[in-house]
Amino acid sequence: MSRKEKKTAKQRQCTRQLINTKGITDYSLLTASGDELVYFIVKPTNISVLSEESVSARIYALMTVLKGMAELEFLCLNSRENFEDNKQFLKKRMEQENNPAVRRLLEHDLHHLDRIQVQMATAREFLVVIRLKGEKESEVFPYLNRIEKTLREQGFSSKRAEREDVKRMLAIYFEQNVTTERFEDFDGERWIVLGE
Repeated sequence: MSRKEKKTAKQRQCTRQLINTKGITDYSLLTASGDELVYFIVKPTNISVLSEESVSARIYALMTVLKGMAELEFLCLNSRENFEDNKQFLKKRMEQENNPAVRRLLEHDLHHLDRIQVQMATAREFLVVIRLKGEKESEVFPYLNRIEKTLREQGFSSKRAEREDVKRMLAIYFEQNVTTERFEDFDGERWIVLGE
């Protein structure tokens, strides 16, 4: 297949194919390659206020979790919007603007975005990912419960991501957008009134 044919084939792919997803269940993300990804959201610990001994204990606890389950994968994502593109746009716009009043307004907007970003500077989300491949359905939940129990026993505040958590995570990761309170399963779903 030539480069041009590959590009045309890629352009014809739907969004789900491009991001390698097949669907979202009540507790996981199904991938087109046949994997099922289960996410555990781990609340971060502010280690800047902990003593050196406490930090060492947290590291040891994480090491214990890792030794017990080699199949774990980790993700660290922003849990809020990213304003870098907007800030870059405002800076370029300020350079181009001749009107001093408009330039001051743009500068105020830039400072406002800076303040918001500083307030959300610690807005990180840590995820433990379990990749299920062909596990029997009867074995999945006991296995996931064991992982959740291990995380809690080692002092990590965690919960298994539910359907809405997975949607929010995808929205932040791919779009840097969490401006909605509820994510639709289908575009325009909110405009359809069932029964009419």
